[in-house]
Amino acid sequence: MSIVILGIESSCDDTSAAVVIDGVVHSNVIASQKVHENYGGVVPELASRAHQQNIVPVVSEALRQAGVNVSQLSAIAYTRGPGLLGSLLVGTSFAKGMAIGLGIPLLDVNHLHAHVLAQFIRRDADSEVPEFPFMCLLVSGGNTQIVIADSPSDMRIVGRTIDDAAGEAFDKCAKIIGLPYPGGPHIDRLAAEGDAKAFKFAKPSIPGLDCSFSGLKTSFLYTVNNEMRRDPNFIELHRADLAASLQATIIDILIDKLDKAVKLYPVSQISIGGGVSANSGVRRAVAEYCSRHGIKAWIPERVFTTDNAAMVATAGYFKYLAKDFGSLASPPFSRVSV
Repeated sequence: MSIVILGIESSCDDTSAAVVIDGVVHSNVIASQKVHENYGGVVPELASRAHQQNIVPVVSEALRQAGVNVSQLSAIAYTRGPGLLGSLLVGTSFAKGMAIGLGIPLLDVNHLHAHVLAQFIRRDADSEVPEFPFMCLLVSGGNTQIVIADSPSDMRIVGRTIDDAAGEAFDKCAKIIGLPYPGGPHIDRLAAEGDAKAFKFAKPSIPGLDCSFSGLKTSFLYTVNNEMRRDPNFIELHRADLAASLQATIIDILIDKLDKAVKLYPVSQISIGGGVSANSGVRRAVAEYCSRHGIKAWIPERVFTTDNAAMVATAGYFKYLAKDFGSLASPPFSRVSV
């Protein structure tokens, strides 16, 4: 009998539902919220209200696309945290209510675990997936971590940001030069048109495998403000060069820490995950690094880099196999490490 997992993701501003059958994804529906663009960032109250509007049609569409009836579901996997508490409450409440109504188990998923396990999202039964252990460079709007995954449930953080994440640096610096939210994709697009050596920004000197991006933001702001005093048209004239130089600096920081991690924890496989892993420069840099060092690189499809329920359902599938079921009494949580 097939194992059919419905996954629900509502940790931030994307409402998503997916169906995974015997480890193979059969649908992955995402409803993005455009309202936040007007505010330059996610507004938690607006996000939770939008989740309430979207969750029923998104789940219904995921089931329809997969050709699955609710009576066929084996369990419901949902993002319990970390994330925005109001947003998580919507997904958590919906998953619990549906599980009670159907009399099936719950599978509570750590959002960061799901990003690490996104490499196991399979389009078909023959899709190639990593072998444990492997190293994951987890880069998103809220987290930057280097993780050793020894198994689907055993993950060790060996390095992390001590302040802002790489995604925050992209978004906040993008805002400084007049780009809309989210800024990361716009920086990526402009970087292809600019000179990565046009500007030199500060790179923090953080010992060990931890990293920092707050100093880079300050350096970026200082450069822009200083040049704007000389030429009010500076941003318009150099936006692409600023984007390219910013992206190159962030990539240098990430690859430097990744290289140090590999020397301390020799691995044969490296994956990337999280929203920033959609960045073309990051993807290329990690692939090139792995090629130079004889390491297998796992680069996810872009659709599975941002918040999506396919990764939640896949993580839930591993939990189902291990009989690691969740509790109706478990509340969502806003902050936690892998």
